[in-house]
Amino acid sequence: MYNGDTSSSQLGTFLAVYGLVFGLIMIASIVFTLIIWWRIFSKAGYSGAMSLLMFVPIANLIILCVLAFGEWPILRELNQYRQARNQSYQQNPQSQQYQQNPSNPQYPQYPRQ
Repeated sequence: MYNGDTSSSQLGTFLAVYGLVFGLIMIASIVFTLIIWWRIFSKAGYSGAMSLLMFVPIANLIILCVLAFGEWPILRELNQYRQARNQSYQQNPQSQQYQQNPSNPQYPQYPRQ
């Protein structure tokens, strides 16, 4: 015989367990995404807290454009160190090991031998 109460309670239990598992997976994916964006912003020289803006609908597009097209603070600092080093090398040319390629600040141009 068919008992409607038993199957509806089983369905309710199934939905509760499914909702709990789904909720835990969603929370884990949100935390994982937050950690990834935090690391990306930190490595670029920005505050890691900017990763929280990735969850705001319009702000995430703006932040991605800033990240893609803006000058990263870490590269700006690297260029300042290289300029200071080049100035010290110009004052003492015997210690100069390689020259900086001004068109690409990330990769120095080594002298040809």
